[in-house]
Amino acid sequence: MTAERRVVVTGLGATTPVGGTVPETWDAILAGRSGARTMPFDWVEKYDLPVKFAATLRTPAEEVLSKVEIRRMDPSAQFALIAAREAWADAGMPEGDPERLAACIGTGIGGVWTLLSQWDNLREKGPRRVFPLSVPMLMPNASSAAVSLEIGARAGAHTPVSACASGLEAMGYAYDMIRAGRADIAVAGGTEGAVHALPIAGFAAMQALSTRNDEPEKASRPYDTGRDGFVLGEGAAVVVVEEYERAKARGAKIYAEIAGVGMSSDSHHIAAPEPEGAGASRAMVEAVHRAGLSPKDIVHINAHATSTPVGDVAESNAIRRAFGDDTDGMPVSATKSMTGHLLGAAGALEGVLTILALKNRLAPATINLDDFDPAIRLDVVHGEARKLPEGDIAGLNNSFGFGGHNVAVVFTSV
Repeated sequence: MTAERRVVVTGLGATTPVGGTVPETWDAILAGRSGARTMPFDWVEKYDLPVKFAATLRTPAEEVLSKVEIRRMDPSAQFALIAAREAWADAGMPEGDPERLAACIGTGIGGVWTLLSQWDNLREKGPRRVFPLSVPMLMPNASSAAVSLEIGARAGAHTPVSACASGLEAMGYAYDMIRAGRADIAVAGGTEGAVHALPIAGFAAMQALSTRNDEPEKASRPYDTGRDGFVLGEGAAVVVVEEYERAKARGAKIYAEIAGVGMSSDSHHIAAPEPEGAGASRAMVEAVHRAGLSPKDIVHINAHATSTPVGDVAESNAIRRAFGDDTDGMPVSATKSMTGHLLGAAGALEGVLTILALKNRLAPATINLDDFDPAIRLDVVHGEARKLPEGDIAGLNNSFGFGGHNVAVVFTSV
């Protein structure tokens, strides 16, 4: 009986480098605006960082949350709470049994700001100056805990930590919870607040970041021959998902259905993707199969597409491996060209953008694509957004992470 439970999306929330809300973010994506900007922080020069820009939040958390909330939460949890509040309100703040309500917020790194700032306090001022809430603030599950406290969720508060696949995996986990009958409604997504000197230095040392310091807004350029790495971003994206009959009974606004989820692992390298895309393609095939669809039913893909020389080609190979000739003419969007890479929040944000693409029948255009890499064998949307077909349609969102984590989710129009 539970195997036939359908899962639909009834609320959306986000705070991103291009907008403080979902509508602001979507408008910026359609307008092709970049969220990458030179960082104004004094530590950029203090540590002589080789990368001096990032995709920082468009609307600072301090403008949205109270001073007490800012003091008691790491940025990663702050962002999650902002997005969750928007999504919960968008869903109509549904009432129900708290023991049938879950929270599932993924993150790639967690409370890095708290960890490092309190380490500085310990070294410079001694143990008595370490903030008493340091551990609850730095733990990776702080965001899911904060969201569960906010909405009163008692069916579970979960935290997938799968690097850059974390946010989309959290959506998949919530989907499985509802399908299995463990919950009737869940708030799910991803968050990351890692625009900090240490992650930037670490990513730069492994040559993963773009060094286009003179043109930050042009640095994230998936599929372009001039791409030289990703742009670090920050923010959060959250969805409210419900069992379909419950949502229908309460008259909820339904954005889309989560029709299928696929997951796999590469077992190839701690950071590099498997070049032929074998693992990633398995996740896509599984998602389409679980959705009860065929490859030709997918009319749009929001790709992981980080703007790294190796990663973009590997994903292109994976998509072709999964969809074969059906890949030809299938619109692919690379929205990290505008938002940068939000690490553990990336998949959740791109899940929201995939949902909006289906809802609005528009596949966003990839920006900064001036010289198309011939090794990319995809129909990449660029120049302007592309119209999607009318009727019942399906879109796929990919999200991959260091360690070989692969997640794909199929959304369908409702």
